[in-house]
Amino acid sequence: MEGKFKMLWKDIKPLLSDFFFITVGVFAAAFGLESFLLPNRFIDGGVTGISLLITEVTEMPLWLLIILVNIPFLMLGFKVVGKNFAIKASIAILGLALVLALFTFPEVTKDKLLVAVFGGFFLGAGIGLSIRGGAVLDGTEVLAIFLSRKLGTKIGDVIILVNILIFLAAAYLLSVEAALYSMLTYLAASKTLDFVVDGIEEYTGVTIISEHSEAIREAITEKLGRGLTIYNARGGYGKGGTNNSYDVIYTVITRLEISKLNREIARIDEDAFVVMNSISDTRGGMIKKRAL
Repeated sequence: MEGKFKMLWKDIKPLLSDFFFITVGVFAAAFGLESFLLPNRFIDGGVTGISLLITEVTEMPLWLLIILVNIPFLMLGFKVVGKNFAIKASIAILGLALVLALFTFPEVTKDKLLVAVFGGFFLGAGIGLSIRGGAVLDGTEVLAIFLSRKLGTKIGDVIILVNILIFLAAAYLLSVEAALYSMLTYLAASKTLDFVVDGIEEYTGVTIISEHSEAIREAITEKLGRGLTIYNARGGYGKGGTNNSYDVIYTVITRLEISKLNREIARIDEDAFVVMNSISDTRGGMIKKRAL
């Protein structure tokens, strides 16, 4: 009996976690929209920005537009990403529309800078939390994935192009000032979204080449408490090159540990060659990654 309960809890726990993230995300996004952006005629990028822009021009209710504008993107998401994603995204978007329709949030401030920054903050936090729950509140990313596969473009380039068109429309239909503040809103939302999804423990892959690789290995494993991989490599430079062999160290750390690692490397070998690159995700090993 106890074993069956554990198995059942193992299946239910991820669903409860997803539901929690989506619910909090929906309320955070709704708060950012109603308490900051809508009263001040500011918009955001993506599908949310399109919905806000149409609301300002036609006075149609935002909750209805959130549903209508996202329908084609949800259908595309079903085709491009999958059934489970489309179901979760539909629940999240319908939830956002329901909260906007049934709840009234007070206007917090009329200061345009505060509206742009904190409106973007709460909207970005809401979208990010929904992504943590396996859903989206904005279908732009789905369109970007689809076009990147069809046209061979980068997802980020597609999103930027879509948002440029939205902000140009805002400048024409609303005002240049509103469009500029809306761009600030989008930047605040994007940065908050990245922080919520990746967290403060954004990971960095580090490759180290040094004549003192053994001492650096000890520093990483003992002082930073991180695992690493050592592999033998051959390198050269100049015409004809050389054929020297050396050990290469590769490790994954959080960005909070970068300065400590740099200090340890500098103490051991100031001439060490170090390459760092951001990592979007990790799994297994000694890295403890949050379960999404």
